[in-house]
Amino acid sequence: MVNEQDQEIGQMEKMEAHQKGLLHRAISVFIFNSKNEWLLQQRAADKYHSGLLWSNTCCSHPYPKETNQDAAERRLREEMGMKVSIKWIQSFKYKAILDNNLTEHELDHIFIGYSDDVPTINTSEVCNYKYISTSDLEKDIQNQKEKYTEWFKLLFLQIKNTI
Repeated sequence: MVNEQDQEIGQMEKMEAHQKGLLHRAISVFIFNSKNEWLLQQRAADKYHSGLLWSNTCCSHPYPKETNQDAAERRLREEMGMKVSIKWIQSFKYKAILDNNLTEHELDHIFIGYSDDVPTINTSEVCNYKYISTSDLEKDIQNQKEKYTEWFKLLFLQIKNTI
């Protein structure tokens, strides 16, 4: 759990934080290939929220005492089987109502990296992946916004011009 200045104010299980809609720290990773296409993942069907929705390359929450950078690198390996040099670009606070009576209220630290490596997905986390151009992604979000996670739609608007 964090305050508005990203200072840790306590710890809570992830599910409880999402049930109560309390502000907590998160990480989001965006990988782009040499064509500047976005690497998206489709979340596994049995995820505790947003199953089968398309989202950024990976996202999660740092463990207690784990740096945001370490958490981002760890989850990229765990979800997509990729080891890529990533860098922090910005932080972003948002609140979104999800399925299953959950609320994301996160101070999200955003990382980007570039790679043409082929992901080796962890099927308990991810059921599919794709590369897509910015223009095609923007059109798809406009036409089929229900296919994308709430946070990805917000983050896409935040970073599409920074790549």
